[in-house]
Amino acid sequence: MENVITSQRLFMLLIIIVVGMLLYLLGPILSPFLVGALLAYLTDPLADRLEVAGVSRTSAVVIVFVILTTIVTLLVLLFIPKLSHQIQVMIKQVPAVIALFEEKAVPAIQAYLGDGVSFGDLQSFKNLIASHWEKTGDIMAQIASGLTRSGLAVVGWIANLLLIPVVTFYLLRDWDVMMEKIAHLLPRNIEPIVSRWAKESDEVLGAFIKGQLLVMLALGCVYAVGLWLVGLDLALLLGMLAGLASIVPYMGFIVGIFAAGIAAYLQFHDPIILMWVAAVFAVGQALEGMVLTPLMVGDKIGLHPVAVIFAIMAGGQLFGFVGVLIALPVAAVIMVFLRHVHDGYKSSHLYGPQALAEQTEDELPQAQDIDVNEKR
Repeated sequence: MENVITSQRLFMLLIIIVVGMLLYLLGPILSPFLVGALLAYLTDPLADRLEVAGVSRTSAVVIVFVILTTIVTLLVLLFIPKLSHQIQVMIKQVPAVIALFEEKAVPAIQAYLGDGVSFGDLQSFKNLIASHWEKTGDIMAQIASGLTRSGLAVVGWIANLLLIPVVTFYLLRDWDVMMEKIAHLLPRNIEPIVSRWAKESDEVLGAFIKGQLLVMLALGCVYAVGLWLVGLDLALLLGMLAGLASIVPYMGFIVGIFAAGIAAYLQFHDPIILMWVAAVFAVGQALEGMVLTPLMVGDKIGLHPVAVIFAIMAGGQLFGFVGVLIALPVAAVIMVFLRHVHDGYKSSHLYGPQALAEQTEDELPQAQDIDVNEKR
């Protein structure tokens, strides 16, 4: 029996190593497949609900696919051009921000801490930004020029872009069937454990992706609409930036109110506008705490924000864009694994005599029952 278990462990370890090597070697062509798998994973619950309501699986997938395509098309047509324009506007305002810091903040800080405090040569930095913002704002033109010079790169980029919806459609249609077949392929003695771990990993990952990311998106929309009502030119860019920064608790509020306050002051030159900006972010924080987080995340335990940041950066460093796509699923599995390792360690003799004593107390009634049965 021990030889069988050892062989199974070696076999599973070999599969993990082979999969890791394939991810590393086939990384350049895996991006559309992984993006399609991520979209299928996110939209599978909606397809399941439609199926429960009496819609066939294929019809449910078509409905979900149409909704997803419509959302992506609206994002590309409506928001991407505006974001690109606002990024260029923001780059143009960088010298003005430096000048504001030099004229307002530096004297106040030096008055409080003393004249010995130095912030370096701000004028040289301002001149450097002013002389290079045109190149920075023309990034898309440079990318388009580079792609035009390489016809093969253009063909590959278009092929990958068109492959994503195809992969998403077929994976979404056969998602439940594939999960069932994978479960049947597992060795029978470890299938219950792997299935339980997979369910826990799905709960962890779902609590973050289907919960926290929805909260971030909702906060970004709230901040963008609020800043737009205030009249800020960079409302969409700063609102989405604050929503993305909300991955870390209170970070979106701090980053957003600071950046929006500077942009509003540079645009209106009126300190009263800062009160309206503060009101927008105060409303956003109240909605997050009382409505968004309880409704979309609830009491689920997802990935810690620091773990998410580390996982994404580590995945990008090791496997590039493919690593970024697989970072969160791998982090969810590792988190579940570490949780079980932690529970095993707390109940082992390595943790201390108390754990061993508690384990002995738990086993004592069972041993007494066995002795009684033997005497009978």
